[in-house]
Amino acid sequence: MLGRIFLVLAVLLVLHAAFSSYEYLSHLKNSGRLEGSLPFDIMLEAYAALFVGILGASLSAPTLKQITWASEMQTRSIDEMDARAGFANYLNRGKSIFKVSQ
Repeated sequence: MLGRIFLVLAVLLVLHAAFSSYEYLSHLKNSGRLEGSLPFDIMLEAYAALFVGILGASLSAPTLKQITWASEMQTRSIDEMDARAGFANYLNRGKSIFKVSQ
């Protein structure tokens, strides 16, 4: 729940930083100055949104699973793992189903 709140806050911060930078650059264009960097507060807001977004994504992520063979075999049976369906060959049936008459 807290992770989702942080994600929503991060999205709002990014949108506000984008709107602020658009307004600032529009103001520069209207005043005749075409060059200039963004103010520090807009950049700080964008970095804060990045940090809050990373924090929200890490808090809302599901728990990590084990990647060992032993943990995988606890959920499966030996019959599932030894079925060897990858070695099935269907070419012998395909010739009679998709027979091309000449």
